[in-house]
Amino acid sequence: MLNPSSSSTDFTESIQSLRQEISKVIVGQESLIERLLLALMCQSHVLIEGIPGLAKTLTVNTLAQALGLKFSRVQFTPDLLPGDLTGTQIYNPSTQQFDTQKGPIFANIVLADEINRSPAKVQSALLEAMQEKQVTLGKEINPLPQPFLVLATQNPVEQEGTYPLPEAQVDRFMFKVKVDYPSFDEELEVMRRMSKPNVTLEPVNVVFNLEQLQQLRQQVTQVYLDESLEQYIVHLVNATRHPENYQLPFADLIRFGASPRATINLAMAARAAAVVKGRDHVIPEDIRQLAPDILRHRIALSYKAEAQGITSEILIEKILAAVAIPEAAISATSAKT
Repeated sequence: MLNPSSSSTDFTESIQSLRQEISKVIVGQESLIERLLLALMCQSHVLIEGIPGLAKTLTVNTLAQALGLKFSRVQFTPDLLPGDLTGTQIYNPSTQQFDTQKGPIFANIVLADEINRSPAKVQSALLEAMQEKQVTLGKEINPLPQPFLVLATQNPVEQEGTYPLPEAQVDRFMFKVKVDYPSFDEELEVMRRMSKPNVTLEPVNVVFNLEQLQQLRQQVTQVYLDESLEQYIVHLVNATRHPENYQLPFADLIRFGASPRATINLAMAARAAAVVKGRDHVIPEDIRQLAPDILRHRIALSYKAEAQGITSEILIEKILAAVAIPEAAISATSAKT
């Protein structure tokens, strides 16, 4: 059991135990699992993009089991109604009153599968839940359980019958994680585990509880972020808005850059990553590793960029190469180490 005075080593060991428990069911997907954990620590949300069959749903469900949290999955379709997600009020003739029937969104971890297949009204209902941590049913405001995390998936292949998410909603996801195919060895292990009749997955034990998770979140707030690294984060985000100020010749490839939420999320996620890695301070590599997943969905490309096949990942890579790590940050990191 963790306590407020636990060292960073205690947290690292507990997180490692969590990873081992998840690995009973999930092969690989280390990056996705880490991003989900960071979002949970930062009380934020994750957008997951990948083709079907990459165990996205199973990964999220397994994480919820290992954390002892209530999990809910909603398959988004064009005929989905807001009430199917949030719940509704039903008239009870015996009491002559309206009873509140809560929907699947009242869970700790909500998987919104193929979120871009739902119409605008459903997306709007989800937006209130993500931002305000509450749901309005009739005249009642119902707070959502804590912790509350929305994990939404998108299929990048099919575009027919989809409703692109509005920028206001996309911006509320801390990360946009791209899930790729497994490696040869990982796929071989998946085949060995899952290609037998009547496969029974190994049971997952709870290795964290709500109190421990709250202590882990408190630890994040105590991580040291040097002032030079704070400025480095602002420079990275600012370079998406004004690339010409950093000698980057692609101002005509970006319609608009990342919002201040990118700055806030990059700082929070870097602190959380330091905790996961057993440190009490942020290093430049924490920021550089997280930048693509935090910035990729916040950069709107121009038609010229799309016509040339240029992606936001390409631009982020150039930004990371152009914006130098401050010497003060390197010195501060060396001193801490």
